Amino acid sequence: MTEQQLEFWLRGPVEGIIPVLQPAAHAILQAQFEVQQAVKDFPDSLLWQRPAGVASVAFHLQHMAGVLDRLFTYAKGEQLSAIQSDALRKEGKENNSIGLSDLLSQFNKQAELAIEQLKNTDASSVFETRGVGKKQIPSNVLGLLFHAAEHTQRHTGQLLVTVRIVTNN
Repeated sequence: MTEQQLEFWLRGPVEGIIPVLQPAAHAILQAQFEVQQAVKDFPDSLLWQRPAGVASVAFHLQHMAGVLDRLFTYAKGEQLSAIQSDALRKEGKENNSIGLSDLLSQFNKQAELAIEQLKNTDASSVFETRGVGKKQIPSNVLGLLFHAAEHTQRHTGQLLVTVRIVTNN
């Protein structure tokens, strides 16, 4: 088995990321890889299909990018911008002018920014308190980064199933 066939958590540490954040990095990289494979030949015409009422492939791609963006913003101790809030409101609303390449580009961009932020996260900051949302619900840097990674993984799994159902594969 080659290294490229191994899941990311078995490939060893991601260079430049502190040990406590390695699982988050591995989860994000694994999600990014699996999404690319799953939608390689996926037609734009099926992006908004919701079999049995489940979320569409387009929603999952929007939401994964959005979750990484929003939770990593909170981890930096910042609040959401108007652009981020607007993107959140638009998640899952059918828009046929958005194609798969647009959605993948946005998801890949956010995954890359997330990995870069993980590389720049100092070990001394992981337990610092961070407020989430307008209500400033308390969390910490570590909790936000891990939740963003695991939430991305959760939606990756849902996306994989939805792709198979709508393409009958």
